[in-house]
Amino acid sequence: MSTRCSKHKEITMNGSARKVALVGNPNVGKSVLFNVLTGAYVTVSNYPGTSVEVSRGNMLINEQQWEVIDTPGMYSIHTITEEERVAREILLHESPDVVVHVLDARNLERMLAMTIQLIEAGLPVVLVVNILDEAERMGLVIDLELLRQKLGIPVIGAATARKRGIDEIRSVLHIYSCPCDQQKFEYSRLLERDITEVASLMQGDYILSRRALALLLLQQDEEIAELARHREGEGYAQLAEKIREIAFDRRETFHLELSLERKEMVRRVMAGAFTAPKVRVITVAERLSRLAVRPLTGIPMLLIVLYFGLYQFVGVFGAGTVVDLLEGKFFEGWFNPWIISVVKGIIPWEIIQELFVGEYGIITLGIRYAVGIILPVVATFFIFFSFLEDTGYFPRLALLVDRIFKHFGMTGRAVIPMVLGFGCDTMATMVTRTLETKRERIIATILLSLTIPCSAQLGVIMSLLAKFPGALAVWGGTLLLLFIVVGILSAKIIPGEAPMFYMELPPMRLPQFGNVVTKTYTRMQWYFMEILPLFVLASVLLWLGKITGFFEKMINAMTPVMASIGLPKETAVAFIFGFFRRDYGAAGLYELQTKGLMDARQLTVAAVTLTLFIPCIAQFLIMKKERGWKVAGAIGVFVSLLAFGSGFILNRALLATGLLS
Repeated sequence: MSTRCSKHKEITMNGSARKVALVGNPNVGKSVLFNVLTGAYVTVSNYPGTSVEVSRGNMLINEQQWEVIDTPGMYSIHTITEEERVAREILLHESPDVVVHVLDARNLERMLAMTIQLIEAGLPVVLVVNILDEAERMGLVIDLELLRQKLGIPVIGAATARKRGIDEIRSVLHIYSCPCDQQKFEYSRLLERDITEVASLMQGDYILSRRALALLLLQQDEEIAELARHREGEGYAQLAEKIREIAFDRRETFHLELSLERKEMVRRVMAGAFTAPKVRVITVAERLSRLAVRPLTGIPMLLIVLYFGLYQFVGVFGAGTVVDLLEGKFFEGWFNPWIISVVKGIIPWEIIQELFVGEYGIITLGIRYAVGIILPVVATFFIFFSFLEDTGYFPRLALLVDRIFKHFGMTGRAVIPMVLGFGCDTMATMVTRTLETKRERIIATILLSLTIPCSAQLGVIMSLLAKFPGALAVWGGTLLLLFIVVGILSAKIIPGEAPMFYMELPPMRLPQFGNVVTKTYTRMQWYFMEILPLFVLASVLLWLGKITGFFEKMINAMTPVMASIGLPKETAVAFIFGFFRRDYGAAGLYELQTKGLMDARQLTVAAVTLTLFIPCIAQFLIMKKERGWKVAGAIGVFVSLLAFGSGFILNRALLATGLLS
């Protein structure tokens, strides 16, 4: 056992802020528990030296301040992925006072192995058997008290999505002070001898127990070996020699024997504490889950979700009804005329009036676009996204498309940033860091930059093209074709290994209204705080460009390019807007369409080219941050050339066939 007990008691007695780390497999409800415990007071940042995000928040329990850390998903303390390494780094270096292991009650046998490893490491563990409501519906019976006795740690049954077990978790955190009564798990005589020989040579000071570290060293864990090299100093040579000796002697059997012995430990722990029905109960949610991952039923289900969620709710209601109400009746009908008269009454200089209420004014253009056109579309998309997320549909969608995405050099996990890109490509580019390999992250970034329109841009374009039969089909078909072609070519050209795919499936359930509201509010707050300053900045730059003549020179320079793809000179304005934000550019097309300057063919060509056009400033900066200048610059050039090349070919094809004429 490590010195963890004494350290923990000292922290508790001093009364300083305490720290709890939530650990467990992906999709077991850690983030839901984190949100319930911390509320809205959360910070999300990259763990130092990595691209992995870690969420931190605070809570009060009986006037005691706690820091809560939502660690990335991990399957074992013997790490493989970067997310697992970060989770273990938090355990190794941040010394949490309590480690809450959250597991899925439906997969108790598979996940208890990690509980045993955490106990073995001498950490102050609390076990939360989550998703208990779904397990009970399936007829599974778990004796939590017997589990407490066998493991020697607090065990709490919970259904965090339903707020069940939250009070018990808070109570245990408040009173739990030391893991001294935790169970000690014995291995076979031969393995115990190896562990003892390695542990006896370790003299350094560690957070994890020497017993657990010895096992990790015997598993050839490179990070733990580096830690031991640093902590042991001159004594490391003898330790390393002993590990090499054992590794050589047990080279064919060690890993298999360790795995089998841990399975036997789990079996003994579960004996009497877990009962499954002879005839397993299949719930409605399980039946729906199975339908969602089978191509024959999953694809129609996906089309239904996209039609009612993305097209009807976001496109028709958000980009149509709500935009007409806000942009048309509120801004155009009342607010803009009123604010123009107010500003002109206060500011006597016409050139300054133009900055605020002119053609490119901060108020009449920037705020009107941001609030009247963009906000309704983004809000409805994030409601739709949060609703689907809370149902547990996205992991099943990932399984459904995994076989298809493998042709593009990605796994089904990449569908999450792709879908999120329909809300905000900037946010989606950040989410690509969760993909396993660098190659997969680059391919996902290219496809997001090229073929995925953000919700605001999508909403405006859908509103524009819905008035012309066939225009939406041509636009969507062109983007889908380019997604497939560029994806396949990227998978063949970009070097790197094909990623492995494994994903936990959370239960499918009816979403909780409170969860949907909280997620939507958090995302809207983030998005709007980013979007409004950029719209204001764009208005200022456009105003400067207009009064200096630079803006007119840019339009003239782009006129031959616009003519080559069959568009009028004025369309250049939308593309300049699009550089600041994709949705800003789409709104520029909206202005031209209302003035009757473009027919159906031109609108379709412009919509396709603008969708494919260079990423907006915010997305480009995130690309630079995530992928580096060289990759971001190469993607920007490639996307721009392909955008205008595709616009040229599409325009010629529409003229030749007479479609949309």
